[in-house]
Amino acid sequence: MRIPAELLPADGRFCCGPSKVRPAAVEALSDVAQSLLGTSHRQKAVKDQVARLRSGISAFFGLPEGYEVIIGNGGTTAFWEVAAFSLIRDRAQFATFGEFGAKFAKAVKDAPFLGTPTVHKGEPGSAAFLSAEQGVDSYGIPQNETSTGVAVPVQRVAGADDGALMLHDATSAAGGLAVDLTQSDVYYFAPQKCFASDGGLWIALLSPAAIARAEEIKSSGRYIPAFLDLVTAIENSRLEQTLNTPALATIFLAAEQTDWMNAQGGLDWAVRRTAESAEILYSWAEKSPTATPFVTDPGLRSNVVATIDFAEGIDAAKIAKVLRENGIVDTEPYRKLGKNQLRIALYPAIEPTDVQALTSCIDYVVEHL
Repeated sequence: MRIPAELLPADGRFCCGPSKVRPAAVEALSDVAQSLLGTSHRQKAVKDQVARLRSGISAFFGLPEGYEVIIGNGGTTAFWEVAAFSLIRDRAQFATFGEFGAKFAKAVKDAPFLGTPTVHKGEPGSAAFLSAEQGVDSYGIPQNETSTGVAVPVQRVAGADDGALMLHDATSAAGGLAVDLTQSDVYYFAPQKCFASDGGLWIALLSPAAIARAEEIKSSGRYIPAFLDLVTAIENSRLEQTLNTPALATIFLAAEQTDWMNAQGGLDWAVRRTAESAEILYSWAEKSPTATPFVTDPGLRSNVVATIDFAEGIDAAKIAKVLRENGIVDTEPYRKLGKNQLRIALYPAIEPTDVQALTSCIDYVVEHL
């Protein structure tokens, strides 16, 4: 099936990660390729890009006093292990409502040197929340669950023990959803979502309390592998470098996206942009005779990852296949969720006009299947 050219989006990339990389950013990378790619990560050319990224992120989020932007090798999966070794003293509590939040909880449960965590679990499409619990020194929750398209506010747990840390998984939220960083101690993410780059890095915005916790745990004598040592990552970040060789293109593309978003108006602009795209998509689904938002509570619907269910008899997998054949790619649902739905990224790099075009293309495919 060929979708009429006049219906197609200008850019058909709607993947929830790795996300669309703006062509201008790729061109900028090409322009510096000979002076950057293939350069030692201890040299000024690379350190300048690390400094550019850290400074840009600090400005983008309006970093509170004392907070620091820390960068390390590996993505969010690696950071879960970093947190287990370097941030959790003993007892943690988690709220999980999808695949990725559950993975962090499992990593901590499997750590033989930590106590058994408390886990509040919500069913896919709904949310779960944290609650004060005596003896818990660390609380973890996703701001946005990438697998289901559920988003919750970033906020501290009322009544938590003094000194308890708040860890927010912002992998797909950071850069597209509003946040008050004073409500978090560890706001961590990877750059292949809203920051329109490739994977291979974790980025954490750490409060003074989180930095102090990492230093305390390291000084306690706990064995921490060098790759997962948060204090080592902090020390290297302050030198505008990472412990191991980073993916230079990833750092550059993330810095390009950060500078571009700052030039548009920073986080406030990005939040408005994703909200505009989300309004287009959810309004279309609510009016459609064949589609409906998977997340039934409008207050929990994500503005950066949207999941859209289809009525019985409408094969979402077939829709995704036809879209792909027409250059509209990666609208398939999260593989383990097993729903008859499409999952669509609404990150800042994606034009709202392309989201509008996508809805027209879906309507065309449904009508002609």
